[in-house]
Amino acid sequence: MNTVENFKEYVQDITSKEGYAKPLAFGLGIRKSKGEKTLDVNFPSINWDAAFGTAALLQDVTGYTASENGFVSVSKDQLQKAFDNFAAFHAEIEKHPNIVLIKQLLDNYNQPEGYQEIDVVAYFLFDKDTAVENAVEAYFKLQCLSQLHVKPHGLSLEGVFGKLNNIAWTNQGPILPEDLSEERIKATFKGESLNVTHVDKFPYMVDYHVPNGVRIASASQVRLGAHAAEGTTVMPAGYINFNAGTLGNAMIEGRVSGGVVVGHNSDLGGGVSIMGTLSGGNKNVISIGDKCLLGANSGTGISLGFGCTIAAGVYVTAAAKVWLYDENKKPIDINGTAVEEGQNIVKGAQLNGKDKLLFLVDSTNGHLVCRPNPKTIELNESLHTSND
Repeated sequence: MNTVENFKEYVQDITSKEGYAKPLAFGLGIRKSKGEKTLDVNFPSINWDAAFGTAALLQDVTGYTASENGFVSVSKDQLQKAFDNFAAFHAEIEKHPNIVLIKQLLDNYNQPEGYQEIDVVAYFLFDKDTAVENAVEAYFKLQCLSQLHVKPHGLSLEGVFGKLNNIAWTNQGPILPEDLSEERIKATFKGESLNVTHVDKFPYMVDYHVPNGVRIASASQVRLGAHAAEGTTVMPAGYINFNAGTLGNAMIEGRVSGGVVVGHNSDLGGGVSIMGTLSGGNKNVISIGDKCLLGANSGTGISLGFGCTIAAGVYVTAAAKVWLYDENKKPIDINGTAVEEGQNIVKGAQLNGKDKLLFLVDSTNGHLVCRPNPKTIELNESLHTSND
C-alpha cells in the first residue's frame, strides 16, 4: 500500500465486511501488569469520533472483530504491520499523530527487567454509556476526560472503583501494596531507593496527561480523570477529583469534588468545598455557573447559575433555611413578590441553579440571606492566558 488510494481501498475493504462496527473512540495504550492484575495503562493520544481509517487498520491487524467495548494486546509484529500499512504516509509522518505514536512504540518496545510486565493494548469504545468492565477500560475512560474529549458526566464511570486495583505509586512505577516490602528490599540491595508518593486507586493526572494552557501547582491535588480546561489554575490547596473539573478559565483554590463542574471565569477561594456526588450519598450533580465567586472557606450543596457569589465562610446546603430579600433589602418570596418578614424563608434547594444570587450571613441574627448579586467577578486575565 504505497499510495493513498491503495490505503483507502484497504480501509474500504475492512469497513465493508459484514458485522464491522466503527468505534466511537479508540487508542493504543502502554499497560503495566503484575500477573493477572492491571496496574495502570497510559493512552498517550486517544482518538474520539475521529481517525476511523486508523481504527479500521488496528482492528484488522489485531483481529479485533467485536462490536462491544473491549481491548486486545498488540504484539510488536502487529505494530510493525500497522506501521507498514501506513507506508503511503511515511514521507509526511509528522502530520499524522497516530502513525508517530505507532513508530514511537515500535522504536521503544521491549520488556525491561523489573517488577512490572509491560505490553501494548488497543482499546475500542463503541458505547460510552455502559458500565466499566475492566481496569483497561477504566484507564481509557479516565483519560478521555483528562484529554478533554468529553466533559464530566460525558461517559459512564459506573463500577470504576471495583475495577481499579489499589496501587502504591512509587518512583519505580506502580506496585501492589502487598509487594512493597519485598520490592523495597530488592531496591536497597541494588543501591536504589523506593519512594511511595501515595496509595490509591487513582494516580495523578499529570503523570499521564497535561492539558494545554493549565497551571497545576501541586500534582497530587488533581486526580486522573479530572477535566482541567484551558485557562485553569489549580493552586497548592486546590483539588479536582475524577469526573469533575472546569469548562474554561477558572481559579481553583478550593475543593472540586467528584461530579462537580465549574463554569468559565469562576473563582473558588481558599478552603472552598463543593459537595460532590461521592459525598454523603448526595445524588444531585452540582455545577457552578460562569463568573461565580465562592469566598474563602465557603461552600455549596446546590448548583449556582450565572454570576453568583457566596460570601466567605458561608455554606449553602439544600436543606438550609434561606431568607430572601430584594435589591433594597425588602423581604420577598421565591417569585419575587413582596411579603412580610418571616414569609420570605425558603430551602436552599429551591434556589438551585438560579442566576445572579448573593449569599451571605446576617451578622445581627445569624440568618443565611440571599439577595440579587449587584456585580459579577472578573478574573485576572494574565493568570489564565495560555503561553503555548
